Amino acid sequence: MQDWPTFLSAMALAVVRMSGIFVFAPLLSTSAFPIRAKAVLVGAMVWLLAPLVASAPGAHASISLAAILGELGIGLVYGLTLSLLNEMLLFAGQIVGLQFSFSLVNLMDPTSTIQTPLMGELFQIMGILVMIAAGLDRILLASVMRSFHVIPVGSFSLAPVTALGIVHAAGGIFLAALELAAPVLATTMLIEVAVALMSKLSPQLPVMSLTVPMKTVVGFVVLIGSLAVWPRFIEARFDSLLDMAERLLSASVGKG
Repeated sequence: MQDWPTFLSAMALAVVRMSGIFVFAPLLSTSAFPIRAKAVLVGAMVWLLAPLVASAPGAHASISLAAILGELGIGLVYGLTLSLLNEMLLFAGQIVGLQFSFSLVNLMDPTSTIQTPLMGELFQIMGILVMIAAGLDRILLASVMRSFHVIPVGSFSLAPVTALGIVHAAGGIFLAALELAAPVLATTMLIEVAVALMSKLSPQLPVMSLTVPMKTVVGFVVLIGSLAVWPRFIEARFDSLLDMAERLLSASVGKG
């Protein structure tokens, strides 16, 4: 009973750390995951981890404003860094949708509650399926659990290097999105060039009536074929973002 206040304090700080991840991280942040189920999952995990968290070397299991902000910062670093994967998929879908002439077709995204392009929503759904099949959600949770040993509760404070690292990483989503959309982008551009040459040889050819259907049909065939490289591509990006989040947290601890 003497350790009961320490246990509750460690549990409360662990809940704060987990909250940022469940708000922003892929898979866990989706609204398709019921809020009550999220609360039960977080509560069960924190209840099991609290004794180890409170007894970890260097832990300061006492509730204070600095401790709460530090734990929230750890969750946000994980969540915001990994959310860049969703943004990459959305941007790649926008590029492909523009090539398919679907740029005006929008859907309501249940995760962000904003309108997103049709192909962007499709890319996000396929990316989530790849992450579930690869078990990347379990890898994320395992990394968060290790963070309680590397960064004990109540001992973290954000440093400017953390925010700068996330900003620099955000610039990489454009290159990654172009890499993912490159097969479809190159194919549709070749079709446009081919149709343009055909129109020069035969001016009576209905160019506008041929270009869009050909780009869409051939583009979908190439997109289906390129799905074979999606698992390796997404796993590599997920691993790099997760490693970057861990490095940023370790660098912040070192700065502290």
